[in-house]
Amino acid sequence: MGSGELNVYSSRDRYIDEELYSEFEELTGIKINLIEGKADGLIERIAAEGHNSPADVLLTADAGRAWRAEQEGLFQPIFSEALSERIPRNLRHPEGYWFGFSQRARIIFYAKDRVENPPLTYESLADPQYKGQVCTRSSGNIYMLSLMSSVIEAHGEEVAKDWAAGLLANQARPPRGGDADQLRGIMSGECDIAVSNMNYYARSLARDVDGLTADIETLGWVFPNQSDRGTHVNVSAGAVVANAPNRENAVKFLEYLASDQAQEYFSNANQEYPAVPGVALGAPVASLGLFRADDVSVATFGENQAKSQQIWDELGYP
Repeated sequence: MGSGELNVYSSRDRYIDEELYSEFEELTGIKINLIEGKADGLIERIAAEGHNSPADVLLTADAGRAWRAEQEGLFQPIFSEALSERIPRNLRHPEGYWFGFSQRARIIFYAKDRVENPPLTYESLADPQYKGQVCTRSSGNIYMLSLMSSVIEAHGEEVAKDWAAGLLANQARPPRGGDADQLRGIMSGECDIAVSNMNYYARSLARDVDGLTADIETLGWVFPNQSDRGTHVNVSAGAVVANAPNRENAVKFLEYLASDQAQEYFSNANQEYPAVPGVALGAPVASLGLFRADDVSVATFGENQAKSQQIWDELGYP
């Protein structure tokens, strides 16, 4: 058994992850002190605290923000045999500054009673046949930036610009709300097609979600790009902070997040896909089925982030 404390700064949902923390404490004897907030705010806080920061671990809900924090010098590289063996190379920073622990596929949803031939690729979301039918998040949202980054990585900036222009032309309404709101937009008839992380749909199968669960059977879904590059996935990421006062405990925590029991919890409690291959899926996630994921390194989402924002801004995408 270990001892001491661990200060975790997390932008993930405390109530969803509570069992992860309590199980780690029980297994190790290490007490977790949890500090919650929006990812950008936590990054700013750690930067402001500087060398005196009590932060040991930062958890983010996407690779893009992990990249931002790493670029600010807030992380230290971790060389762990367990993490290197269990977390696939494309789901972690190439030099060990952060690691992805759960995956969310960003997929296409559509109204089954109104869309006979749904788009099968991200690229086809820009096809004129879907004019006035598509709902998306706002362009400044990290998920939109990461999706654009993946398009840039696959096709280059010029093709990405054309794609973004077509997507803008196909908007059913100005972007607003979160991922669950995009699904509600389909149900309300505001739009026929939307892009969302799969876990929002899976959550509505696992428990009652206001405005979703009652009519969830009206939604169809597509894992995009199964015949070529695969479906875009993002990760929840964890990293050890540069001046972590409890570094050894922090590494133990990251290694625990890669364990079978923690990986199964990500799938069962938050309806995400595990990062570690071969781990059993929770029933709602399993009902979506298996798919071919884009194996591009998620680190590229951060590397292409500035280009992505520039393309959206030049178009005036809301």
